[in-house]
Amino acid sequence: MPLVLVTVVSTFLASAVECVEALTIVLAVGLTRQWRSTLLGVAAAAVVLAGLVVVFGAAIATFVPIDLLRLIVGAFLVIYGLQWLTKAILRASGARAKHDESAIYAAEIVALQAEAPVPATGMDWVSFTVAFKGVLLEGLEVAFIVVSFGASAGMLGPAALGAAAAAVVVTVVGVAVRGPLARVPENGLKFLVGLMLTTFGTFWSAEGLGVDWPGDDLAIVGLIVLYVALAMVAVRFVAVRIESHHVHAAASTSPAAD
Repeated sequence: MPLVLVTVVSTFLASAVECVEALTIVLAVGLTRQWRSTLLGVAAAAVVLAGLVVVFGAAIATFVPIDLLRLIVGAFLVIYGLQWLTKAILRASGARAKHDESAIYAAEIVALQAEAPVPATGMDWVSFTVAFKGVLLEGLEVAFIVVSFGASAGMLGPAALGAAAAAVVVTVVGVAVRGPLARVPENGLKFLVGLMLTTFGTFWSAEGLGVDWPGDDLAIVGLIVLYVALAMVAVRFVAVRIESHHVHAAASTSPAAD
């Protein structure tokens, strides 16, 4: 039961981040151009993503030996998780601007307004294409996480449930707000998801190599604590370097003393 809960929560959080970004695009297209074509694009992308999860998830779980699967998937999750974690560390330390859904939403609207006018009748292919591409691109990351968690843990159903729940929650909130979810702590969520992906990737890849973790699944807790500590040290290290750089830059530009 705990593993089921961890799988659902992990895929929910990871999927929520991508769903928020996809929602920003969908809202910009629908409110600026035509809702019918926009929703058709969203539906088409959802069908493609669901098909990918079912086909590849079932095929991988059926035909790939579990140890090899955990080794390969675990390695990919470590790489993928470290990418998220690196961006989160840079944002938390001030070395990189934080993700701003409001700014992205405004830029998307400007780009859409530069497109050809919405047809008076029939399909608006600009709305369909932009919505389809936005949902598909963000959704591919969700599909990868769902298949990775589901196949490695033998829980494709709970993993898909977590992703679906995230899509529903984000959609409902987006409809209620009728605007980008700028107040969602997306940068904090990415930090958390990066830690979780890196942790599970390390755990599964080591299992694929034949490592017997002390305490079995409880070792995941130890890995999370380790990665959190390392991430905090990294944030502080980068912040100190930035502060030191600013001090040196200010000193070098200040007038020389008489």
